[in-house]
Amino acid sequence: MENAAFLSWMAWTWPTAAFFLFIFLCLVGMSVWEYYSPGGTPRHGILGLDTTRGDRLFISLLGSAFIFLAWLGLVGTPLWGPLAIALVYAFAVFKWV
Repeated sequence: MENAAFLSWMAWTWPTAAFFLFIFLCLVGMSVWEYYSPGGTPRHGILGLDTTRGDRLFISLLGSAFIFLAWLGLVGTPLWGPLAIALVYAFAVFKWV
């Protein structure tokens, strides 16, 4: 089976590939961080939840997805604005949640 026909079910553009590569690198980075500095004790943040690093990563990625979708729905492209907002949001989640 030819590669192009196998991947034709999805619009594989460079931004799409970069997105999935980023998610993969986040998971690898969190795994390496956990291996060298185990942090299994949950932290009680401002949301009233006990969260671990993995929980905070998930909350960051989920919130960032909604930030990008809202930006696309309200403003459109370019996507540098929601990228900046999502990075600030992820920093805040890891700091205070």
